[in-house]
Amino acid sequence: MMYPYMTLNDDTEITHSEMQPDGRVKVYIETPDEKDGFHNAVCWLPEYKWENVSGYSDEEMEFFRKLIRNNAHAIIDFSQDGGVLYAATS
Repeated sequence: MMYPYMTLNDDTEITHSEMQPDGRVKVYIETPDEKDGFHNAVCWLPEYKWENVSGYSDEEMEFFRKLIRNNAHAIIDFSQDGGVLYAATS
């Protein structure tokens, strides 16, 4: 299951998985693009391993690396509590 985490002004959606049995959390980033359909990237926490990066520039990826690093603690916490929406109502 993927949980919503954040929507940016350009309609980029950032979602995350439940914490896996091995302690990892998948973070998925997707941005709609008129030409390509969608740009996307996956980051695995807590090791910050990036994969399946498609359509993003180096500058955009640097922004996402910083954003995820600055929010990793919250994403990891929410991954254990049913996502940010559940945590907000608890």
